[in-house]
Amino acid sequence: MTFATDSIMDVNPAGAAGTLASSSSRSARHRAQDVFSEVLVAAGRQGYASAQPVESDAPLAESVASAWSDWFESETRGQYATARPVDRQRLKEGFGDIVTRAQADGGYVHPVEFLRGLSQDELTVVQNVQHLAAPIDVDSLTEEGALNLLLPRAAQVDLNRDGLTQTGIGYGMRFPSSNTPPEVVAAWEEATAGMSLGDRMIFELQMVSPIMMANIHVDEQGAFAYRVEPGDPDFVNPMAAADYSYVDATQDQLDGLDFSLSKGFISKDKYDRQRAFWQSFQRALQDRSAA
Repeated sequence: MTFATDSIMDVNPAGAAGTLASSSSRSARHRAQDVFSEVLVAAGRQGYASAQPVESDAPLAESVASAWSDWFESETRGQYATARPVDRQRLKEGFGDIVTRAQADGGYVHPVEFLRGLSQDELTVVQNVQHLAAPIDVDSLTEEGALNLLLPRAAQVDLNRDGLTQTGIGYGMRFPSSNTPPEVVAAWEEATAGMSLGDRMIFELQMVSPIMMANIHVDEQGAFAYRVEPGDPDFVNPMAAADYSYVDATQDQLDGLDFSLSKGFISKDKYDRQRAFWQSFQRALQDRSAA
């Protein structure tokens, strides 16, 4: 199973919860989530829980094209930085054409069938946009894996709420995800404002660690026994439980830091820095009455 966080897709994050206040101030990442969520809702699917309505009189097809273009341009010094300018332009135009056709021709309703209708050159564009190592085998795709191939990486969704975002045949984990409540997303963005990419990725990994741990099983002696893999009927996502509490999750992190410090597993400096973050996130959650 591969691991990916939203940081990989967003090297220039919106700095604070205030960026959620109006469409004019929202980042290219947020706008991609807003627009493509409308596309998904129109297709009878669920988009980002934190998405806001698109305030535009333009046809949805135009919004799709501009949202993709703006997000791609925001990543030319990020995940697409190594591509030559001519290749970046080819990817931008090629994928832009694909997503506008998908929106017009039911591609987000029937993504597997839509992908089957693409030429090999078009599938290669999709492969390169999504940074896939191997060519796309459409017949091997799940509904979620196919759907996310037709979305910018910033707007990809966890369709079956298993805590994983499948793109093609690969799985990733990210926080916040498409299912994260809007008040939690706002609290997270406030707490991570101005944070380095590396630090934010560490905290994102810690937020999704319950999913990984819940699927690792040990024997009676406490030794590793087996791991339930994605797609298995026994795979569980504790974060999808009705009684899951993000506030409790931050307290678990704080308690874990106290334990690690008491055992000498962590330096005082690292303890202070991480504790400051989890306290800040916890306060931001409580300020928004988040569960």
